[in-house]
Amino acid sequence: MKIAILGAGHMGSWLAEVLAGEHHIAVHDIDETKVDKQHNTLALKSPGELKAYSPDLLINAVTLQHTVPAFEAVLPFLSETCVLCDVASVKAGIAAYYEDCGFRFVSVHPMFGPTFADMQALREENAVIINESCSEGKKFFEYLFARLGLRIFRYSFDEHDQMMAYSLTIPFVSSMMFAGCVDATTVPGTTFKRHMTIARHLLSEDDHLLMEVLFNPHSVAQLGRVTSQLEFLKHIIKGKDYEVAREFFAKLRQNIGKPTGLPEC
Repeated sequence: MKIAILGAGHMGSWLAEVLAGEHHIAVHDIDETKVDKQHNTLALKSPGELKAYSPDLLINAVTLQHTVPAFEAVLPFLSETCVLCDVASVKAGIAAYYEDCGFRFVSVHPMFGPTFADMQALREENAVIINESCSEGKKFFEYLFARLGLRIFRYSFDEHDQMMAYSLTIPFVSSMMFAGCVDATTVPGTTFKRHMTIARHLLSEDDHLLMEVLFNPHSVAQLGRVTSQLEFLKHIIKGKDYEVAREFFAKLRQNIGKPTGLPEC
C-alpha cells in the first residue's frame, strides 16, 4: 500500500518507521530537516507532490490545531479513492470535517506518548479505533495494532473525547498542580520523587499535545471533579475529622482497586 504521512514529529516519525517494512511510505513536513531524517521513505517537498505519488492512505499526524488545515491543503492533490486518517488525541471538530469532505476516513488514537514511551515494546499499551471509520481503514489499523501487541478499544467520536477527558485530563491536571506547587528548596521524600518523575515526563511532552488534552470540550467537567475532591479534602483537614478521613481513604482505595481495612502505618 502507498501511504503518505503529514508531519514528521514524534508520532509521524514512529508511524513511518513501523509501516515502512510492509508499505511504501512518503512523508511531508513543513520542516524539511525532519523529513530528511526519515529512513526508507520518500521525502515530499510540497503538498503538490502528493498528486504524482497518489497515496491509498493519507495519515495526518500534525498537531490538533493544524489537523483540519493540513487536510484542506492536500485534498486537491488526492485521488478520491484515498482514505484519510488522523491520530489526534481529541476528535472535536475533526468529525464534522469528515462529514463534509466527501472522502472515506479512519480515525485512530495510539494512546502512548512517543516522547518517553518505549516505542519498541508497546505490548499492553492502548489504542482506539473510532467506530464511524470506514471498514477498510478499520481493518488496516486493527491488523497494525494487533501486530504491535496493543490493546484495541472502539469508541464513537464523542465517546472517545469523553473517555480522553477522564483518562488524560485528570492525571494531566494532577501532575500540573503538583509541578505548580514544587519548591526547589524542599528536601524530597520517596513519594515526592515519584510524583516529580511523573511530572517531568508529562512536561517533556510538546506544548501542543498538552493543550490538545486540556482543551478537550469535556475537560472542564473533569476539572470540576478534581476541584470538588480537593474542597472535600480541605474540609476534612480543617475539621480534623478522623472518622470521615478513614471513610474517605477507604473510598479512595476502593476506587483504585485496593482492599479496605489495610493495616495501620
